[in-house]
Amino acid sequence: MAIAAHGDVTGIVLAAGAGSRAGGPKALLRLPSGEPWLEVATRALLDGGCARVVVVLGAQERCARTLVPPDVTIVIAPNWQHGMSDSLRAGLAAATGDAALVTLVDLPTLPAAVVRRVLDAEGDLRQAVFGGRPGHPVYFSSDRWMPAADSLVGDTGARRYLAAHGVVEVECSDLWDGVDLDFGG
Repeated sequence: MAIAAHGDVTGIVLAAGAGSRAGGPKALLRLPSGEPWLEVATRALLDGGCARVVVVLGAQERCARTLVPPDVTIVIAPNWQHGMSDSLRAGLAAATGDAALVTLVDLPTLPAAVVRRVLDAEGDLRQAVFGGRPGHPVYFSSDRWMPAADSLVGDTGARRYLAAHGVVEVECSDLWDGVDLDFGG
């Protein structure tokens, strides 16, 4: 596969959680059309310009892995119960190339246009924002993987790291609303 103008980027789908508010792991959910959320997420990342995709699984990983497209790498977050930090750490550890672009499985309507806009922006840390509200995807250049992973604690993801290190906000509200399907919110 040819490397795009924005470099060789690994897309990462975080899908390890138990989905307690959703009644079960979101990695097992499907759109009304029957398409698995995992398949839709990986397609958005690939269509948006990622060279490859890594899906991070945890809860009910044996069932969830059957919903991952065959050309996608699966990694298991060993301590997924500890929250998003363990999932993100596992995804970044499996990434290769110049950068990683991280999204969540509970964003099944993420359009490839948002992925492209974040990839095409400038900066070694970038985050899609929607009307100024932080969202996904989030871009980490490869030199940021280790420091970001080392800063992760609990279920907050990289929020504090991004804020402390000058994340570039990429406004995307003209392309999508950025709302996740986090049942019971």
